[in-house]
Amino acid sequence: MSAEGGEPPLRLTLYGRAWCHLCDDMLAALEPFKAEFGLAIEVVDVDQNPEWEERYGELVPVLTHGEHRLCHYFLDEAAVRAYLLKFR
Repeated sequence: MSAEGGEPPLRLTLYGRAWCHLCDDMLAALEPFKAEFGLAIEVVDVDQNPEWEERYGELVPVLTHGEHRLCHYFLDEAAVRAYLLKFR
């Protein structure tokens, strides 16, 4: 699925923290994927919600698509690419 042809972009969620350098690194590493796959990335600060903090706090950054956890701590480029190719 891509943004071309009027289709909505595939939306991934990056759970992180404002002060987290690993979160910043993962967001930057996702830039080529955004361009290649037409992704939208929603960045969510886990410290803004107790449920998110409990669920993801020790694992941030965590990249998800819906309830599917793609990776955490560092971008697993191979796993994310393989997952995204399913939507082409």
